[in-house]
Amino acid sequence: MRRIYLDYAATTPVHPEVVRTMLPYLTERYGNPSSIHAFGQEARTAVEDARGQVADLIGAKPEEIVFTSGGTEADNFALKGVAYALRKRGDHIITSSVEHHAVFEACKFLEKGGFKVTYLPVDRYGMVDPEDVHRAITDKTILVSVMHANNEVGTMQPIAEISKIAHERGAYFHTDAVQTAGHIPVDVEELDADLLSMSAHKLYGPKGVGALYIRKGTRIASFVHGGEQERGRRAGTENVPGIVGFGKAAEIAKRERETEARRLSELRDRLIEGLLERIEHINLNGHPTCRLPNNVHVSVEFVEGESMLLNLDLEGIAASTGSACSSGSLEPSHVLLAMGLSHELAHGSLRFTMGRWTTEEDVDRVLEVLPEVVAKLRAMSPLYRKGS
Repeated sequence: MRRIYLDYAATTPVHPEVVRTMLPYLTERYGNPSSIHAFGQEARTAVEDARGQVADLIGAKPEEIVFTSGGTEADNFALKGVAYALRKRGDHIITSSVEHHAVFEACKFLEKGGFKVTYLPVDRYGMVDPEDVHRAITDKTILVSVMHANNEVGTMQPIAEISKIAHERGAYFHTDAVQTAGHIPVDVEELDADLLSMSAHKLYGPKGVGALYIRKGTRIASFVHGGEQERGRRAGTENVPGIVGFGKAAEIAKRERETEARRLSELRDRLIEGLLERIEHINLNGHPTCRLPNNVHVSVEFVEGESMLLNLDLEGIAASTGSACSSGSLEPSHVLLAMGLSHELAHGSLRFTMGRWTTEEDVDRVLEVLPEVVAKLRAMSPLYRKGS
C-alpha cells in the first residue's frame, strides 16, 4: 500500500541535502564550538555560517539570531524573557485566543507569577482585529504576541498592523512564525517584529533546533542559565549538527520558497474544491484566501475527527485533527472553539497539510477515499439520520 503523508504542519521529513550537510558534524567534525583549538573553531565557524543562513531567511542580522531547542523554547524565551526584563515598567501582556500551546501555556505560567494577560478574541476565520489590540493595550503593556499564521486552520494574521499599534504604545511585539518561516516571505523589517520564533523541523530541517530572532536593542532576560553561549543569552553547548542542518534548510527554503508556495496553493485549492463538491455538510475552517498555501482544515458534520483519522490511516493516508502538540487531548481544539465552532463540529475536524513531496495523485487519493470513509461512518451515526 502506498503511504501518503499529509501532516507537514506537524513535522517535515529532513531534506536529503540537509542530511548530507549534517553528517560530517556527527562524525569527524565533532568539536565543541566553545573550544579554542582547531576542532572547536571548525564547529564555531559552522555555527556562525548557519546563523547567517537563518538570519538571511527572515531579513535579520546574524547577531540577532539565538539558537534554541525548537519553537516552543523560542516562544517561552520571548515571553518570559521580556516579562522578567521589563517587570518594573509594566506587567501586562496581550496575545490571541488562538495561539500555539507554547505561547498559551507560557502566558498561563506568567499569570501565576502576577502578570496580567489579555487574550484577544478572533472572528469566525480565526483572525485578530487590530482594533481589539487598540482597545486592550495600556501604558502597562510590555509585550504583544500574535502568531504569524495559525498552525491549525492556516489563517494569516495582520501582523504589521498589530506591531505598529504595539510600538505606538511603547510595547514590544513578538510573533510565532514557526508555520510561516521558509514557506512564505517573512521579513522582520516589513513585519516590524522585535522578536520572532522559528523551528527547523517545520522547514525540512532536523528536530530539536529552533531560533529566536531578537531585534538589536530589545531588552530580554536570559532564559537558560549556565555558560556564555549564544552571546550569554542561551546557555548550553550548541547542537552543532542540528544548527548546521537548520542553516542548510533555511538556504534551501529561501531558494525554492516562491515556486513551492505556488505549487502548494494549487494543490490546496484542488483539495478544498474537491472535498466541498464530494461531501455534504462539510465546512472549510480558516480564512478562505488569507491562509497558508499548504493548509486545508475542514469540519465534517455528524462524524468524529478521530474516527476519520483512523480510517484514513488504514488506507495509508496520514493527516491530523489539529495541532500535533494537543493530539493526546480529548478536549476539542481551543482554536476552533475561539472561532465559534460548536464542540460537536470541533470534534469533527480534519487538517491536511501538504509539502515538498505531495503530488496531485496524493490529493486525488484523498478525494477518492475520504467521501467513502465519511459515508461509512455516517451510516453508523443516528445523528446523521436525524440531521439529514
